[in-house]
Amino acid sequence: MWPPLVAAAVVVAADLALTGLLHLDGLADSADGLLSHLSREKRLEVMAAPDVGAFGVGVSAATLIVRWSALATIKPDPALLAGIWCASRTLMATTAGTVPYARDHGLATAFIGARVWPVAVVGAVVASVLAGWAVAGVAVGGVAVVARARRRIGGFTGDVLGAPRDRRPGRPGRRRPR
Repeated sequence: MWPPLVAAAVVVAADLALTGLLHLDGLADSADGLLSHLSREKRLEVMAAPDVGAFGVGVSAATLIVRWSALATIKPDPALLAGIWCASRTLMATTAGTVPYARDHGLATAFIGARVWPVAVVGAVVASVLAGWAVAGVAVGGVAVVARARRRIGGFTGDVLGAPRDRRPGRPGRRRPR
């Protein structure tokens, strides 16, 4: 078995590889757009730009460090990770079905108008069974990001959908000491 720090690094790297860094990019773009002091239009422009600013770099680095350290200090628990994964996807589906889309067009429009309540209920139940109270950490953090997006840009974008997904593990309530 690998040492915990190495195993955690492999898990973080594998997650980044499996998602093609898409969600980390969404997190960085969301941080740049939602944390800066700009107009709504400029925020959306910043989020659509291919480059990453200081907010995006800082939030991404902090997220990766917290995720790595959380994974290195928890007892190995595939059910916990699966539950957190399920909870984050459930939050993404619920957001797409209940929050206005902030742009006129974009890749995330494919998810608009979907019947989300059956997905939300099943996802929440499965996530809760697998991860217990850790699901609350995913929900609180994700809802906070979506609420800020709604206030700052009038709804969600594809970047906002990916941002809460990428902010786990490492939230309060998810740690299971070794």
